[in-house]
Amino acid sequence: MNILFVHQNMPGQYREILRWLADQGEHRIVFLTQRQDIQAIPGVTIARYKTNHRSGKDAYALSRYFEDCMGAGYGAFLACRTMLDQGFRPDLVLGHVGWGELTFVKQVWPDVPVLGYWEYFFLSQGGSIGFDPEFPPSESAAQVSHARNAINYLCLDAVDLGQSPTKWQMATYPEPFRAKSYICHDGIRTDQLPPNSAATVRLARLGREVGRGDEIFTYMARNMEPTRGFHVFMRSLPQILDARPNARVLVIGGSEVSYGQESGEAGGYRGQMERELAGRVDWSRVHFLGRLPYAEYVKVIQISRCHIYLTVPFVLSWSLLEAMSMQATLVASDTAPVREVITHGETGLLVDFLSPDTLARQVIDVLARPGDYDGLGQAARARVVQDYDFLTQTRAVHVARMNGLVPRAKAIRG
Repeated sequence: MNILFVHQNMPGQYREILRWLADQGEHRIVFLTQRQDIQAIPGVTIARYKTNHRSGKDAYALSRYFEDCMGAGYGAFLACRTMLDQGFRPDLVLGHVGWGELTFVKQVWPDVPVLGYWEYFFLSQGGSIGFDPEFPPSESAAQVSHARNAINYLCLDAVDLGQSPTKWQMATYPEPFRAKSYICHDGIRTDQLPPNSAATVRLARLGREVGRGDEIFTYMARNMEPTRGFHVFMRSLPQILDARPNARVLVIGGSEVSYGQESGEAGGYRGQMERELAGRVDWSRVHFLGRLPYAEYVKVIQISRCHIYLTVPFVLSWSLLEAMSMQATLVASDTAPVREVITHGETGLLVDFLSPDTLARQVIDVLARPGDYDGLGQAARARVVQDYDFLTQTRAVHVARMNGLVPRAKAIRG
């Protein structure tokens, strides 16, 4: 089968299915992306497109996002048309809907089925907007957010079938989207993400390696931002570090912003929180590791005595499921996306997102009595293996849905 993947940030959510299909060696796979720094994947041809237009600084707020999506959509269209001229015709297209890249694909290949990835329908209420009173929405926030859904609606007819990774994320979409979609997580490789009591991480500041015998707790987000509760985490540190004098915290993440507004202060939200906390934190025990290679990130979670995951009602991070797979004892926010995968007291511990004090007290207890919480990590891994493992659970669902869009002669085996 000829398969075209479309995602501006390759591989995006297609990491596992892409590699599995490529390993089969039976398909011609092309991946269209904007990303320039991606390493070659055996069996995958990487094609790149440039956005055709970006909105200006003075663009109208309610249409800025749509303008950018149209620039990406037209850029992807031009790249697809070039593929057509070169003789490439996909039997199936898989792509993320959110950046407009799929908008005009059917104008190049009208009869080719498209399986679109529905990640999030921007909510004016019940989502991230206004959830944290520290960051009140602007007067037009609800309208700006809803206007971003223009690309969702435009792509409703551009896809033949949609996929959403979690029940909560699918529930953000109106009924017309749900009616032509299925719910199944992308899947993670739990076989490659086991617990490892022998794992160690070298901390340059200490000049030595730390492991499970050390009192380590962790926090991870792609970027340190309020959407992922970075400010709440930081405000919990004085209490945790005072109560646990031997504890160290390892923080993974960049200093940019993936979701929500930028800080506007020097050093972003990290700099802002460091200034706010000033002399209240023993910074010698706070290790900001930045963005790590995947293998190093895995080791950090494997040595963690307690891992913190926080999010407002928004898309669920892969990192939560990965930490569960590695049998981490999780203290996480009691928010709707998290409650879908963590049951309080069974597979993790849920706390009020808005309460640094509650977060601190729960983390302190886990650090003080790790043996009492070992069962949570074991149950967390069992839950992920049962429902989110790519090889044994989600792969079959995705392959069946993909095969349902193509002739039987083109079907994917296995």
